[in-house]
Amino acid sequence: MRLLVLGGTVYLSKTVAAHAVARGHDVTVATRGKTGEAPGGVTHVTVDRSTVEGLEPLRGKEFDAVVDVTRFPNQVRNALEVLADTVGHWTFVSTCSVYNDDATPGQTPATAPTHEPTADDSDEPSIDLFGPSKVSCENQIRHRLGDRAFIVRPGLIVGPGDRGDRFGYWPRRIAEGGEMLAPGDPGENVQYIDVRDLADWILDAAEARTHGTYDGICPPMPRGDFLHDIATALHADVTLTWVPQDLLTAHEVQPWMGEQSLGLWLPLPEYAGFMNRDVTGAIAAGMKNRPVGETALDWRDAAGPSPELRAGITREKEAEILAAFHAR
Repeated sequence: MRLLVLGGTVYLSKTVAAHAVARGHDVTVATRGKTGEAPGGVTHVTVDRSTVEGLEPLRGKEFDAVVDVTRFPNQVRNALEVLADTVGHWTFVSTCSVYNDDATPGQTPATAPTHEPTADDSDEPSIDLFGPSKVSCENQIRHRLGDRAFIVRPGLIVGPGDRGDRFGYWPRRIAEGGEMLAPGDPGENVQYIDVRDLADWILDAAEARTHGTYDGICPPMPRGDFLHDIATALHADVTLTWVPQDLLTAHEVQPWMGEQSLGLWLPLPEYAGFMNRDVTGAIAAGMKNRPVGETALDWRDAAGPSPELRAGITREKEAEILAAFHAR
């Protein structure tokens, strides 16, 4: 298969390119050449997606499949102008952030409402427009490509090389053992996807010419099982103390990401549906998910013995909250 990856030098797109090379495909990556390095075995083409002219090095080239991860509608518009008539299949990696109802559990791509899209020529980088911009990208691709389009909406992408550490905090902290703060209730669900599983599904879909729109996240998993399975994989001696949401909020623990945050934890009920999505359609379309313990082990091995995390709470903050919990 002749595969074009628009990107191919950072995390997911780089993993797609590397896995495609391993499968024996003829892989071209098209980037500005300013961020990261392409994996070995690919052909690199320098482009600038901000204009149609910047994509001229790709005009007239035929590809069996394209993989695109951009969040900018104008980049999608320009790429379609140059490539749409000469490709057989187009994967667009969108996001679960396209949805505007995060409170309702059990939604699917067919039932969940999405944000209003930004303009098709938008190049606005504001993170507040991340979801609406992806909606615009999706709409353009569906309109132009029809049943040649495979649109996947991942949630949190994790695994080796993850630079966000929303997942990584947990294997790092669990490995230290002892009493550990666990947020909320063990029955609350979490969802995520290993970057390698997502990359393999994207390639499987390109090879099979799968089309449609799917959520790219594992089936909902109780947080208690999530943490227990990581501890088992790491052979960690850890005791979980479940701290309720009100106490976390009172101690200014941030949800989801950033400093003094707990990844894969979000306030309820307003986010009760965010990690409770029905992914039976994605599984039927070929998505596979490895055990969380395997992801945790591989994240640990890739991160090294003492990684500096970009997310998570300090041990001092954790001790302060646990003391307040036990004093209740």
